[in-house]
Amino acid sequence: MLETSARLLKLLSLLQTHRDWPGTDLAERLGVTTRTVRRDVERLRELGYPVHALQGTPGYRLGAGASLPPLLLDDDEAVAVAVGLRTATGSSVTGIEETALRALTKLEQVLPSRLRHRVNTLQTATVRAGVAPGPRISADTLMTIADACRRHERLRFDYLSPRRGASRRHAEPYRLVNFGRHWYLVAFDVDRDDWRTFRVDRLTPRPPAGARFTPREPPFDDVAAYLAQQLSARAWPCQATVELHESAGAVADRVWPGMGVVEAVDEHRCLLHLGAPTTSDLVWMITSVQTDFTLVSGPPELEDALRQQAQRCLSAIEARPRTR
Repeated sequence: MLETSARLLKLLSLLQTHRDWPGTDLAERLGVTTRTVRRDVERLRELGYPVHALQGTPGYRLGAGASLPPLLLDDDEAVAVAVGLRTATGSSVTGIEETALRALTKLEQVLPSRLRHRVNTLQTATVRAGVAPGPRISADTLMTIADACRRHERLRFDYLSPRRGASRRHAEPYRLVNFGRHWYLVAFDVDRDDWRTFRVDRLTPRPPAGARFTPREPPFDDVAAYLAQQLSARAWPCQATVELHESAGAVADRVWPGMGVVEAVDEHRCLLHLGAPTTSDLVWMITSVQTDFTLVSGPPELEDALRQQAQRCLSAIEARPRTR
């Protein structure tokens, strides 16, 4: 039988798995009687843990309290939290770096040496490359928008568009999307009577929140795919659609976020809708998918650009010196 202190920690660990525990199951796990389980539950309550009794059956559930009690983490959970906090110290969200660093310091102080070694090994052996610094965003701004989404309250904000300049917007917020290095708000623009996307780093909320609204049915099933389509096609001057001679699932990993939107046709074909600043960029993006394709639509000069690219590749082979 476990000693009282060790048994309390074991009981707390079981309750933190976020499931309903019949008293008999807890007693069996701990090797004690249900009466002892009841006494241990009372001790946990005295320590500030909100352990609730289940309705209709003798059992317990750990609820949320007014303050954050100590957590019991297994080895993998502790490493995952430490890595997540370390990543957060370099986040594009301002105001959380110092908080994340304080939490990481506290965690590393109590990590067993074997786990501290794993975390430090991963950190020292890892280099973040290819990630350009994105625009900084206030954590308060994100929380204001998120709260408006949750409460279904209209959001009023000033917006600075690179094309149209400054404007005052009124929108019904739907979702926040973290896409690559940027944060976006997908919302129904009340003044323009249409769904729009907004870069969060370009908006400044104007409190207080507006009136409550009844959520509208969005014209999309996947908000991330909708945003990808907005960013890849409609936002660029040169747009095209090509039919890829592979299934959507087969090419999904070759189409990076913001490049384009894949639309399934059948098990052997799919459509790729994409946009870019120039036709040369379109050619590069299309050919980078590395599969056969058919041009469906695009600017007239795209055909010439594809022919020139094909001729350039063919000339490179034909001009190569022959080896004997």
